[in-house]
Amino acid sequence: MQVFVESIGKLERRMQVQVPAARVSTEIAARLKTLSRTARLNGFRPGKAPLTVIRRQFGPQVHREVIGELLQSTFSEAVAQQQLAPAGNPRIQPQTVDEGKDLTYVATFEVFPEVTLAPVETLQIERTTAAVTEADIDAMIERLRRQSPKYVAATRPAANGDRVTVDFEGSVDGVPFAGGSATGVPVVLGDGRMLADFEAGLIGTAGGDEKSIDVAFPADYRAKDLAGKTAQFRLSVKSVEEAQLPELDEEFCKSFGVTEGGIAALRDEVAANMRRELEVTLRNRNKSVVMDRLLLANPVDVPNALIEGQVRDMQVEAMRRAGVTDPAQAPAAQQFLEPARRRAALGLILGEIIRRQGLVADPVRVEARLDEIVGVYGDTAALRASYQQNPQAMRQVESLALEDQATDWVLGAAAVTEVGSTFKDIMKFEG
Repeated sequence: MQVFVESIGKLERRMQVQVPAARVSTEIAARLKTLSRTARLNGFRPGKAPLTVIRRQFGPQVHREVIGELLQSTFSEAVAQQQLAPAGNPRIQPQTVDEGKDLTYVATFEVFPEVTLAPVETLQIERTTAAVTEADIDAMIERLRRQSPKYVAATRPAANGDRVTVDFEGSVDGVPFAGGSATGVPVVLGDGRMLADFEAGLIGTAGGDEKSIDVAFPADYRAKDLAGKTAQFRLSVKSVEEAQLPELDEEFCKSFGVTEGGIAALRDEVAANMRRELEVTLRNRNKSVVMDRLLLANPVDVPNALIEGQVRDMQVEAMRRAGVTDPAQAPAAQQFLEPARRRAALGLILGEIIRRQGLVADPVRVEARLDEIVGVYGDTAALRASYQQNPQAMRQVESLALEDQATDWVLGAAAVTEVGSTFKDIMKFEG
């Protein structure tokens, strides 16, 4: 088999392949002989038809099948012979396929680039550190209290934080609109669940009050027929209640699933959750910094085939999150091009680091990553089993673990400066 390769771009190759006619004929003859053992033809017992008859009957079909298979198999042989690593499927253009002649074709494809890594020790990386303090735990417990208030009748006019129960009727230019009326609606002032003008109109009211207010709908309001308009609402206030925070007692602990150990046990559980969340957030933040430095220090040409593959993956993921199954509704590929290019480039760089350092997925890290993935769902045992029974899903988990290991290796070898921060800053926790 003769093979000639030429470069037509940084990563694109054009390969001309010539397969001897004798090999094609041998493949066809072998296929026809095998077929003759089972072929059923009128006038002949099964397997007894002469080979000439078999060739006349099935020759064109067998020829097409053999050519198709040889195009694939000889392409693999040719790239192995030339020590090339295709980055995607080739575009194969047959040139000569006539029986009795050499099979010739041209294959155009991209190859993986040669990744030359800059010395890792030259990378300047700032690693963020933070810890959960007792004050952070106190603030989180206080937030939990605020999220579980009891409401009691207020003896003063309504203020922010109060719950006002109200009946209302809305209209635009005197015409009621769909969804504009309701009775017995509880509104927690300051929560922002109602339009700002509506909540503002309830400030200072008391049970039994009736009033009319104007409420402006924003220009981007979801109901297009109301967007940008001003509605008039007639309000009838039924009650005003103020929030009363629960006591830090056994009942409060039980409301969060802590049945033994009281407040101390609740604090321990809250602290453990905070530390887990902080650890994940810090890992992702520091990993992002490492990735940025690796990309900056190691420019790499990325095959279009890899970018296109990443774009498709991102489209599928976006559709999954949106609950969309119709491919025609897939988001436009253009918006994913740059993140896909980044992801593909990092894949090449990390792959080279993993190869050079001989890194293999650590089973402990894989299990930890799997715990994180299934931990956000209720039925973790069922989801864990589903992952473990799906080789492709487990390969993705292993890939994440390997990325973490590669990141840790870079942090261990680079010039790292630690920058201290706080739980509140890292987690955007307002308390």
